[in-house]
Amino acid sequence: MRVIVTGGAGFIGSALVRYLVLEKGYDVLTVDALTYAGCEASLKAVEGKPNHRFLKADICDRAAMDAAMVSFRPDRVMHLAAESHVDRSITGAADFIQTNIVGTFTLLEAARGYWNGLDEVEKEAFRFLHVSTDEVYGSLGDEGLFEESTPYDPSSPYSASKAASDHLAKAWERTYGLPVVVSNCSNNYGPYHFPEKLIPLVILNALEGRALPVYGKGENVRDWLFVEDHARALDIIIERGRVGETYNVGGRNERRNIDVVRRICSVLDTLVPADAPREQLIEYVTDRPGHDARYAIDATKLETELGWRAQETFETGIEKTVRWYLDNEWWWAPLRTRYDGERLGLSTAVPEPQV
Repeated sequence: MRVIVTGGAGFIGSALVRYLVLEKGYDVLTVDALTYAGCEASLKAVEGKPNHRFLKADICDRAAMDAAMVSFRPDRVMHLAAESHVDRSITGAADFIQTNIVGTFTLLEAARGYWNGLDEVEKEAFRFLHVSTDEVYGSLGDEGLFEESTPYDPSSPYSASKAASDHLAKAWERTYGLPVVVSNCSNNYGPYHFPEKLIPLVILNALEGRALPVYGKGENVRDWLFVEDHARALDIIIERGRVGETYNVGGRNERRNIDVVRRICSVLDTLVPADAPREQLIEYVTDRPGHDARYAIDATKLETELGWRAQETFETGIEKTVRWYLDNEWWWAPLRTRYDGERLGLSTAVPEPQV
């Protein structure tokens, strides 16, 4: 099995690459532009493996994507390359429009050109998996779950750009017959997570005795999914999923943000005792503009149709995550020099017109 993974040096992408190369034994070509959140060190475990190779390239570069398809001749394309941080999309949306929308269009066209040149048996076997987010569905109230049929209602530039890319992927299947499957996942956490996101930021700040910023009152609810469970789900979806269908991936682990932060503090206090409980470091800060109140995934379709189950609860997954950060300063320390936890996403300035 030959698989191209775009965004494979990112958080979820690198987990998927490690799984496909080390557990499944597939031949994998990782494609990544190595923007600020891309980290080749996340691929250290597959470095030198004969069934893995790396290509530094931007998915917006059509010539590079065409060349990758023709030279590697994939059986599957798993598309994870994206700008993914809501706060950064509020501060500056342009990169999100370019990568998430234009980049997805470019990759779909490169895949379509390659697929059209395959023989009938190869065409039938080929799959393109577009990996997306539950944020395209907007915000839930106190009750209910996101289902595959939930109408799209994105709130941020990030989620709007991902919604657009989802629609492109579905349209390429319906219009051109490209065998596309789409997945939408809940919030991921685990090893190799860039420290701008809530869980790694809290872990590292707490270790250093720094303030633990919590947006608003910390009441926003997310459904947490351990990243290695997600990697297994993506492999199952592209292997067994029906063309043209969407599959939601969720961990069935709803938690308020404040409870996530408190749990991290508790685990750290047990593993690395400090002079005072780390909960005292919690600091409530101005909420994110357009902050969705609650996300929760109904993964029934994936569980019943394709047989996937999350192996980690939030309690087991968060302890594994904290222990990983304690044991792997070699990975995260250089990233802290590139991003030291400064607040993003509060820019409300109107940009000057371009003339």
